[in-house]
Amino acid sequence: MRPTASILHLDLDAFFAAVEQRDKPSLRGKPVIVGGVGQRGVVSTASYEARAFGVRSAMPSHEARRRAPNAAFLSGRYDVYRQSSQIVMALLRELSPLVEPLSIDEAFVDLEAGGHDCRDLDALRALGQQLRADLFERTEGLTASVGIGSSKFIAKVGSEMAKPNGLLVVSPGSEVEMVSPLPARAVPGVGPVTMEKLERLGIKTVADLQRAEPAELVREVGRTWGEALHELAFARDDRPVSPHREAKSISIEDTFETDLTDRPELERTATRDAAIVADRLRRSGQFARTITLKVRLGDFTTWTRSRTLNGATDSTERIAQVARDLLAALDVREGVRLLGVGVANFTQAAQEELFDLEGDQVREQDVVTTSLEAPPVRVRGRGGWSPGSEVEHPDFGRGWVWGSGLGRVTVRFETRLTGVGPVRTFRTDDEALTRPEALLPMTWDSPAAEPVEA
Repeated sequence: MRPTASILHLDLDAFFAAVEQRDKPSLRGKPVIVGGVGQRGVVSTASYEARAFGVRSAMPSHEARRRAPNAAFLSGRYDVYRQSSQIVMALLRELSPLVEPLSIDEAFVDLEAGGHDCRDLDALRALGQQLRADLFERTEGLTASVGIGSSKFIAKVGSEMAKPNGLLVVSPGSEVEMVSPLPARAVPGVGPVTMEKLERLGIKTVADLQRAEPAELVREVGRTWGEALHELAFARDDRPVSPHREAKSISIEDTFETDLTDRPELERTATRDAAIVADRLRRSGQFARTITLKVRLGDFTTWTRSRTLNGATDSTERIAQVARDLLAALDVREGVRLLGVGVANFTQAAQEELFDLEGDQVREQDVVTTSLEAPPVRVRGRGGWSPGSEVEHPDFGRGWVWGSGLGRVTVRFETRLTGVGPVRTFRTDDEALTRPEALLPMTWDSPAAEPVEA
């Protein structure tokens, strides 16, 4: 934790949905849901209007439709999201040379490295307000929440508390008081599994964590994580802003067209994926101590099981065997829609395993997850037109697909530069209806400022 509020965290508000509302005037102020639009789809982002109906990220699309039947369900346009993200990241790099993108819509900034006077809280507030105003102008209407504090943890908590479209500068010395009433899950890294363990100790808030004995935390969640939890509960976080983050894991995932229940086939998939991961690991010149299996069931429940070895390996056979062992402990009778294998916890040298597998550590999670670093699932509507995708017509100009079916596609002709546009219906094979060859340009386009990719 630094003596000054010198770390800024920026989080674009409901980013994918906000871009769609910006570019589609008829959707402004209305519930918008971006993600997989089919029955097997998952919500990637929901606008705040959709969240009012209880729709949230990672929710199955069919459940989102039940809760918000009148919302606009769009398949997403990753190239357009990337365009706005590049503009934002370029803006942040004007503040400081140390910018750490966490995803396409989120980043940390080291203000001290940018030469800003981080002792003047009023100046920091003015900086944050100007940043948000510049962002709104350059992205032509997007908003962001900004937190500024003495550490990454505090800056991120600040941006969360400022949502949506707000700013919070946390005064140095007030950090412990600020985080105390927060739920323990606000601490970075505390997910459902850790939260369940903490609740067994009667810990629900950060204040409870502060009162807990370090030894008690270590006994429940392990030495490394237990000690880290105790430090974070008192806002002690010395993580630097790192512009060039090294890959922390290598993984591959398979999504099946139909849910698989055949265990031998799943084992073959895990074995094949392990071989691909092991090859990438060897080409990186590293060895891994942790092997992870990810399984998403038909009801979208996602199991993530990891085994940390007593040594480090790059062996295809070893990774495959552990993946199969982890799979063997799961009930797959309901059907598996996704299976993935990954490795992490890298070292630069192989380490012989000195103990048998009973000494390995296994961690489990029972959560539904999604990642904003990945593009939303693209599901084409009937007739080959994706809901929300851009189209162009020689007479009506540029627009977007409202819906399609029964050999017809309905288009609303409007862009962010127009008002609400007219709606027209065409045959799906109408040759006059084409896909634009290029993105609609923006004044502040910045292709050199790359966001984080999946």
